[in-house]
Amino acid sequence: MDRAERLGQGKILPLLLEFSIPAIVGMLVQALYNVVDRIFVGNGVGPLGLAGLTVVFPVMLVQMAFSMLIGLGATALISIRLGEGRQEEAEQIMSNAFGMLVLLSLVLTVSGLVFLDPLIRLLGASEAVLPYSRDYLSIILYGGVFQAIGFGLNHMIRAQGNPRTAMATMLIGAITNTILDPVFIFVFGWGIKGAAFATIISQIISATWVVAFFLRGKGQLHLDLRNSYKIRWPVVLQIISIGFAPFAMQLAASLLNLILNQSLAFYGGDLAISAMGIVFSVNTLFMMPIFGINQGSQPIIGFNYGAKKYGRVKETLFYAIAGATSIVTLGFLATRFMPVQLVSLFGRHDAELMSLGARAMKTVMMMFPIIGLQIVGANYFQAVGKPKKAAFLSLSRQVLLLIPMLLVLPRIWGLTGVFLAFPVSDIGSTIITTMLLRGELVHLKEQEELEKVCFVAKTQPER
Repeated sequence: MDRAERLGQGKILPLLLEFSIPAIVGMLVQALYNVVDRIFVGNGVGPLGLAGLTVVFPVMLVQMAFSMLIGLGATALISIRLGEGRQEEAEQIMSNAFGMLVLLSLVLTVSGLVFLDPLIRLLGASEAVLPYSRDYLSIILYGGVFQAIGFGLNHMIRAQGNPRTAMATMLIGAITNTILDPVFIFVFGWGIKGAAFATIISQIISATWVVAFFLRGKGQLHLDLRNSYKIRWPVVLQIISIGFAPFAMQLAASLLNLILNQSLAFYGGDLAISAMGIVFSVNTLFMMPIFGINQGSQPIIGFNYGAKKYGRVKETLFYAIAGATSIVTLGFLATRFMPVQLVSLFGRHDAELMSLGARAMKTVMMMFPIIGLQIVGANYFQAVGKPKKAAFLSLSRQVLLLIPMLLVLPRIWGLTGVFLAFPVSDIGSTIITTMLLRGELVHLKEQEELEKVCFVAKTQPER
């Protein structure tokens, strides 16, 4: 059974598992870049080094945002075009996306290096943390183009029905990073610079692997480097339109981190920033599998939506929500019963950091069980080519609700208010998503009934 037959006729649950499990592994591997860095820096450099990584994390989110804008936008468009049987257009989309990934990442690298110190201070670094942030970010920025290529094109490998290859790409980079981190930090004594060098070397290896995959003709689509810089504006605008939701979400996450760092510095100092860095690392380990489910479900939903098989679209959505909810519930339970053990992974020698980190984790992740529906719901609208609703839902959690809460609640409860802003926004955004998703399911049911009526009318003999 070829790819089109599997997406259009295969059983949904096995198909979703086939596409999602490699994606989940890949996203966990992607998360390990930052988590592993923080673990080794926390144990090898100390709380100030951990704070230095946390402060510059918004810059890395901006890098990823532009990779998602192009990578996920092109992937959704490619899936829909393949579902419509328009392979040549899918190849044009991929070639244009590659050129956009390279160009945008180079612009970000140059801009970051030119405004390095003012940028770090804007992000909330104290004078004690500034040298650590500078040492790390000045190196990381040079790997931006490789991060964009590896992350962006890897989604397109998955869209062509090669989830295992996409997983292998991520594994290669993460394993390399995990090996090099302790070597560079502890053996060579490079400290926080060692973590940065380990990261960009890993990104170079991943990018080389994924480009070689396409140039060797291993996938269904062919990457034509000669056409990658021939801008086709209708294609570019479509990619940006569909990819805007995850892009906006990542930019919002960057803005959120900027405001959060400043609030943490004001109400809790460098130690609070270090503690939140630990919370985000643990949070990421449970959130990334949900993004993996989203990536696995996206080509199935997009293909069947394009093929007007709405029953399969609803079934995929149901299984995706169920899987995401199971994962975040597991994360919630872990933070209830073993918060101190989780925090101790990042540095067990500072009792004050461990105490504050455990307290922050239990509060920030208080409403974790309900956010699986919110994240999958936003992804659904992106997968079916409805970017406005997808963008609104993506922004509702991190801009429309969370940022105002971060500005208001700390004025009442101080540092505890900073932590409480997260569960409050989780509740509000999930309610909004549930309302919009319910309306969409009603619409799908109507479309499904209409298709059945049209099919019956076509098959009845003329009298």
